[in-house]
Amino acid sequence: MSVDIQEQYDKIYRYCYYKVRNSVLAEDLTQETFLKYFAQNAYIERGKMLAYLYTIARNLCIDAFRKIQPELLTKDIPDTDCFEKIELNLTLHKALNSLSQQERELLLLRYVNELSVAEISSILEVSRFAVYRRTGSAIAALKKSLREEDFQ
Repeated sequence: MSVDIQEQYDKIYRYCYYKVRNSVLAEDLTQETFLKYFAQNAYIERGKMLAYLYTIARNLCIDAFRKIQPELLTKDIPDTDCFEKIELNLTLHKALNSLSQQERELLLLRYVNELSVAEISSILEVSRFAVYRRTGSAIAALKKSLREEDFQ
């Protein structure tokens, strides 16, 4: 296996945390993702690791929303007391919330988890062209939102 498992574990955790906004639940979902992944040797041997990992994680996150109560999905309290960081995070959070859920997910996969366009197209089951187009559109919308916030 040519992909670093620890790096992928961290990326899957961030993906799950992005989806459920609860660190404990995200840890559980990440562990379950890898348990399910290693239980299926067929995908490991075919070299479709990333697409399969993200598909498992996405499905587990969806299942978690169906099973748990909404009050369990509260955000973690930030552990920083720096006003500027908090202000920046709030501004970015507001700008990101102005995007659609699909646009946010796409930007997370592309820029936070640093997946390639080919990997994202496989995960989201769309063409590479669609990934490029949607990414460009999401970035343009994000820039516009940040300009409106006077954050340049």
